Amino acid sequence: MIISWKRAFAALGVAMMLGAAPAMSAEWTRDTRNGGQITRSVTRDGNLYSGPTTRVGPNGATYTSNSTCRDGFVTRCRRSYSATGPNGRTYFGNSVTARGPHGVRSIGVHTGPRANVSIGFRRHAR
Repeated sequence: MIISWKRAFAALGVAMMLGAAPAMSAEWTRDTRNGGQITRSVTRDGNLYSGPTTRVGPNGATYTSNSTCRDGFVTRCRRSYSATGPNGRTYFGNSVTARGPHGVRSIGVHTGPRANVSIGFRRHAR
């Protein structure tokens, strides 16, 4: 009887330690092969990951995105981005992706420099 109580409390202790994951963050910057730079910051709180990414090209083009992902049986991610080319043209959009054991599905809405809107859908089976 005492051994079963010890096992129960040990299992409860392990479950509490695994379930109470503290918030964590990481940030890095690196140079690209063609002379640009990428900066990324990721924050984790439980099963939620989020953070911005910024890229600056050697010709002055910039790209900024913000992503949020939720881990689980099906991992779901949401990303919004905006980009400005060296000639001043801007692009922006949003996309949503779901990755599970049977495949990946994503859909996105993208707007170009002349306010042209495109909608894309992609599905990959495993």
